[in-house]
Amino acid sequence: MKIGILSDSHGHLERLGAAVAAFQTAGAEVIVHCGDVGSLECLEAMAAAAVPCYVVTGNIDRPYVEALADTAAAHGLCFHEQMITIPLGGGRTLAAVHGHDEALLKQLVAGGQYAYVCHGHTHKVADTRVGCVRVINPGALHDCHPHTVAVLNTETDDLQVIPVSLKA
Repeated sequence: MKIGILSDSHGHLERLGAAVAAFQTAGAEVIVHCGDVGSLECLEAMAAAAVPCYVVTGNIDRPYVEALADTAAAHGLCFHEQMITIPLGGGRTLAAVHGHDEALLKQLVAGGQYAYVCHGHTHKVADTRVGCVRVINPGALHDCHPHTVAVLNTETDDLQVIPVSLKA
């Protein structure tokens, strides 16, 4: 399965649209947003991708959780405040959190029950392994250079980091 992973869109609708287009070009079958969505319109843009979408909130989303949850539900997106999981088959699961709750992130990684733990918050690309857990941060669509997202192929365990730029 190819999973498009993004984080920290901070309401940048145009960049999020470019990220979704990059995921479509890469053949992503699922999209995961690791928090700091920043606007209801960003959720609507994800829904337009016409693939299953999973979303968790980040620290900037806290004041709008109810509105985000309602918009996600209206568009058929899987949504949770803290953590979301995606079954990958073969008994493997991906967990996604924002990462601002460092204790939760450490607990998910240390527990070893997830094949992948994806997070954002730092606005920095990271790809590490801790025991049997692969920890992935796709970068961000806000306050970094370059803006990046990632596509994970769970069959081959390949990760492709994709720069996201707006066409001039």
